[in-house]
Amino acid sequence: MTKFIAVLISIVVCAVLPVPLVCSPQPSPAPALPKKVVIDTDIGDDIDDAFAVALALRSPELQILGITTTFGDTTTRGKLLDRFLAEVGRPDIPVAAGVPTPPKSNFSQRRYAESGRFAKPSHPDAAAFLLDQIRRNPGQITLIAIGPLINIGAAIDQDPATFRKLKCVILMGGSIKRGYGDLVFGTSHPPEPEWNILNDIPSAQKLFAAGVPLFVMPLDATQLKLDEVKRAFLFSQGTPITDALTLLYHQWGQETPTLFDPMTIAFLVNPALCPTQPMHIRVDEKGFTLPDPGPPNAPNPSNAQVCLDSNPDAFFRFLLPRLAAH
Repeated sequence: MTKFIAVLISIVVCAVLPVPLVCSPQPSPAPALPKKVVIDTDIGDDIDDAFAVALALRSPELQILGITTTFGDTTTRGKLLDRFLAEVGRPDIPVAAGVPTPPKSNFSQRRYAESGRFAKPSHPDAAAFLLDQIRRNPGQITLIAIGPLINIGAAIDQDPATFRKLKCVILMGGSIKRGYGDLVFGTSHPPEPEWNILNDIPSAQKLFAAGVPLFVMPLDATQLKLDEVKRAFLFSQGTPITDALTLLYHQWGQETPTLFDPMTIAFLVNPALCPTQPMHIRVDEKGFTLPDPGPPNAPNPSNAQVCLDSNPDAFFRFLLPRLAAH
């Protein structure tokens, strides 16, 4: 293991070349301004949301306007973010909470959230916060959707015209050709309803019909395993971010995380990590995300750019140095 850790450490000291950002105009000689983002997350159940938020915080290419919580106990999710952001030195980032829903999942990191440290007395409404940010920054905001789409459906219902003024949405969701599960001898599980889509099918249908540029990172490209060697490297760094991730990982209580959600952030900063292709996706009544020909005679039948494959080695070469940086 020592040899592998040494190799990983060597990655950190290598220079990282600048990379283009998705949803951006043609590059100009002037330095690009940070991209304005809002992150919508069900942080606190699985551990990949925490890694996605951490990666966004460690990406100077991004300006995080706020983070909204969705699904289940959204208030406690907000408290988790209050503590996480304060402990890594970013208490300035606003946190908004979505409408709570009946719990369907295991809030594995509840003890971290309920410690009381840095918790704010209340959080604004998530859908209202998102719409307000869009009005303040029309055509400039990328929405990163890494949880069930309850807040997004609510925002579309409340003000579809304002929602269409998003620059784009990057979604971790869907299953096009591959379902959950490890690849075995080159074969994969068939497509199935993916968690974020399944837990609010009507909102997913609204999003795919909203007319906003949509980039989709489905199960096909996001089942990225943070193995023992990579964990040992990260958790030994002793920075505020890696310490918080270490604690949340242990409260999560399982062994090998699958980092579905961080691919959305990685793709925004470096689109080459998950090349996309145009598709028309239809969400059926069971939550399947089905590619179909699109509306007949439409000049551009696609409603999404979809990544069906990614390179795990390239992804972790991008992720690990950023999370480990001092």
